[in-house]
Amino acid sequence: MLVEGAILDVEGPRPAYVLFREGKVVEVGKPGTDSRRGRDHKVRGIVVPAPVNSHTHLGDAVSVREPPRVPVAELVRPPHGYKFRLLSAASAEAKFRALRGAFRRMARDGVAAAVDFREEGVEGVRVLRRAARGTPVRTVILGRPLARPVDPRELSELLQVADGVGLSSALEETEKTRTSVARACRARGKRYGLHASEARRELPDSYLRPRPDLLVHLAKATEDDLLAVRDARVSVAVCPRSNALFGRQPDLAAMERLGLSVLLGTDNAMFHAPSIWRELEFAYVGTRLRQRPASASFLARAALVEPWSWLNEPAAARVSEGMPVPPLVLRLPPEDPAYQVVTRTTEHLIVPVGSRRPGRSPP
Repeated sequence: MLVEGAILDVEGPRPAYVLFREGKVVEVGKPGTDSRRGRDHKVRGIVVPAPVNSHTHLGDAVSVREPPRVPVAELVRPPHGYKFRLLSAASAEAKFRALRGAFRRMARDGVAAAVDFREEGVEGVRVLRRAARGTPVRTVILGRPLARPVDPRELSELLQVADGVGLSSALEETEKTRTSVARACRARGKRYGLHASEARRELPDSYLRPRPDLLVHLAKATEDDLLAVRDARVSVAVCPRSNALFGRQPDLAAMERLGLSVLLGTDNAMFHAPSIWRELEFAYVGTRLRQRPASASFLARAALVEPWSWLNEPAAARVSEGMPVPPLVLRLPPEDPAYQVVTRTTEHLIVPVGSRRPGRSPP
């Protein structure tokens, strides 16, 4: 297959052609310079790295419903918040079916990897692993220990099966818990993630010490807070649809202007489908509505480029021969590629260029 049009990747948007053989990129070049056209089937469109959904709670898909009109803390605070009551009431089979459905949805959207904050302890991680098995979506699982204070034996067992730990927030986890979890993750070469400044502002010292590998939300962060996060070189996963449901938004324009590493996620599958393309469109339009616009290029990077750097696979963010993760071909006009990808992908066919074999979760 020969795609003529444009590429949008780590190097930005540019006119190009991309030649595929058996689902793999074998040649990339400028229009009019391709050397192996032959009789290849031609497609006009845009070639992009496969997207990553950088913050999910896929287990919540077992109870898809409109949230009650209560403070967000009452919905998601462990262990007795609204969603945790629903999770505890659901059967293991229902949870597994819901997880499989979420993975099928992401696979249809061409998502290559998801970073999931998985509650329910060791067993929650194991169920998620089973549900991901046989799908093309690589799963990076940040589990959460159940016991408070943290039981070292439980934490050790959790880190044997998970890719790290994802905690609630500094408002809900003590400094002792955060420090012990971060140290255990560092000792095992695993990742430590934390929600921060979601419903109300938290001081950066509370969530940057110990330093996490990933922060989520920062919907209530000030510019000074964002500068502290940038200077600490911590990536931020934002979830605009989820935040909007509760009347708040991250300042994406400020994050772009200040040079933060921003990743895009879909958050709770209870409230929103895990569609990275819907998230992109909402993020872009939402910043325009608030009259604090972020650029289409910045948001596209949050879904297609920055996550691969966070996963230590930068080669997956560059459309080139031998790239480790097959790219997507979008049937979109190649003019102004970033705008097309961010605002119109939900309407257009994603052309598969090869079956993705399930990959291992990165360390």
